[in-house]
Amino acid sequence: MSREPKSFEAAITAAEFSSEDYCGTSYAAKLLGLSVATVQSLVEKGEIDAWKTLGGHRRIALQSINSYLNKISPQLSRVDTNPRHRLRVLVVEDDEVTRELYRTYFEVWDLPVDCSWMSSALEALMDVASMRPDLLIADLSMPGVDGIEMLKALKRNQHLKDMQIVVISGMPAEAIADRGGLPAHAYLVQKPVNFDWLQGYVTALVGANANWR
Repeated sequence: MSREPKSFEAAITAAEFSSEDYCGTSYAAKLLGLSVATVQSLVEKGEIDAWKTLGGHRRIALQSINSYLNKISPQLSRVDTNPRHRLRVLVVEDDEVTRELYRTYFEVWDLPVDCSWMSSALEALMDVASMRPDLLIADLSMPGVDGIEMLKALKRNQHLKDMQIVVISGMPAEAIADRGGLPAHAYLVQKPVNFDWLQGYVTALVGANANWR
């Protein structure tokens, strides 16, 4: 029977819930060896537990994935729920073509990366504090709340002080400086995206992840 997931914000305030206990739909599909559509169907049937963030993005319980695997085939190996063994990445990019390029490359790289995709800074501001990504990759020139305003707001959140930030933008450095600049620890890369460089950067973060936590 289909059921509506409870809110993610309610889930993460539960006493037994850890901020590391969830993943995105794409990563869940990778762990299970299923399509994203099949995972979404399992969630809708209540066979896998999930929540929705304020921005409407589905988060899936890692332990629920293991429970499902145990039910369908007890001999299957369990999903690794150790947060040190995966990197959580949030990509904020309003251009759909560029978002799809990111998605394609991350899938080809086949790294232990749980990646979420958002099309606006406003979406990110609603969800980033609860999602707590290890790495934020963001554009700056976006309609409504732009990337610079988003980064200024995130800079004030102490829960995100360890989050790595890569800004990939076509905005000239002088224009960024005129707007107050980027957070001190943000790394600025000019568009177009150099995916070879980005692969090396993300791979290095994956390797260092165990030392962060």
